[in-house]
Amino acid sequence: MDNSSHGVVVPYSRTVRWDRFFEDLEDQLDSEWEAERAALDSEAERLRLARLGLRDRLRALAEPDGPELSVDLAGGTDVRGRLGAVGADWIGMTAPAGHAGIALIPLAAVLSFGMPQTDLLRSARADAASGPPATLRERMTLGFVLRDIARRRVPVTVRLRDGRVLAGTIDRALSDHLDLALHDPAEPRRATAVAGVRMIPLDALAAVRLEQPYASL
Repeated sequence: MDNSSHGVVVPYSRTVRWDRFFEDLEDQLDSEWEAERAALDSEAERLRLARLGLRDRLRALAEPDGPELSVDLAGGTDVRGRLGAVGADWIGMTAPAGHAGIALIPLAAVLSFGMPQTDLLRSARADAASGPPATLRERMTLGFVLRDIARRRVPVTVRLRDGRVLAGTIDRALSDHLDLALHDPAEPRRATAVAGVRMIPLDALAAVRLEQPYASL
């Protein structure tokens, strides 16, 4: 390059450093691509979380060695234990270590779930929440399970949403309610042991505790 004003010839390679020029451009382009990918990933994650349902997260927690949960129910009561099953509109809780029994809880009666923060975050991860395909158990409704309990004559303790507790045997479970024969759950359901009967809407249930093992769950 001829600089006529000074009469000095400067080598072209010293005035235009092309290698450094393109390196700067490549660095800038890489940064822009990374920013764009991060924005796309962030948007995809927001969309994924927007589609994530409560049952999806509960499925990720329903493991034999899963965390112990505290489930707050309508009526000011709570149930503690491990999540053993997730149905179409209910969950099954196993009692904490050292205790026996399981409880069926309508999801509509749950106010909140308490758990360690690590498990809360784990339940929202893509790999945990996707899980295996839905099982037959996950398509069972609460009414379906209650009808099977009635058929097996399993003694139960029923907690209503207002906090009251009733004990006995489910004589029959219908489309939206059940008939409960009241008696001491430690005794078989006999006519002489029945102290009364109740017709209970399923919407009034907060929890149904089974006083005997129940293999179906």
